[in-house]
Amino acid sequence: MKIEIKVDSSIEEDRISIACGRLTPELERVITMLRIMEKKFVVSAEGETFLLDVSTILYIEAVDRKTFVYTEKGIYESDLRLYELEEQLEEYGFFRASKASLIQLRAIRSLKRDINRRIRVTMENGEVLMVSRQYAETLKKRLDISQ
Repeated sequence: MKIEIKVDSSIEEDRISIACGRLTPELERVITMLRIMEKKFVVSAEGETFLLDVSTILYIEAVDRKTFVYTEKGIYESDLRLYELEEQLEEYGFFRASKASLIQLRAIRSLKRDINRRIRVTMENGEVLMVSRQYAETLKKRLDISQ
C-alpha cells in the first residue's frame, strides 16, 4: 500500500482520498479507524454526562435492561438499547458478540476456541468475553481468519 501526503496551505478543508483496485479488509479497517476518530458518544456515570470518543470504547453490554459502556478508564451507562447502539456503531468496527454484548473489533487482543463452537475473546485491557456460537462465524469473517 502506498501512502501519499500533500501539504498545501491553500487547501481550506482537510480531506482524505483513497484510490484502490478493490476494497480489501485492510482498507476497510483503515476507513473504520478514520471514521472512529470523528464520532462522539453520549454516556453517563454518577449523575454526570460525558462525551466519549468511540475509539475509547472496548465493549458494550446489556444487563438487567440497562446498557453499560466499558472503556479502559471506566464504566458508563447509555440510555440507548443495545440494538440501537449496534445500528449506530457497526460502521465503526463494533460487532454483535452475543444477545447482550457488542465488541469493538480493534480492541481484541486474542481469540481462543471454546466449547460448543463459542469463541473466547481477550480484549486489550485483559478482560475475557465470550462470543456465542450464533455469532462466531461472522466474527471470523469480519476479522478475515479461518480457524
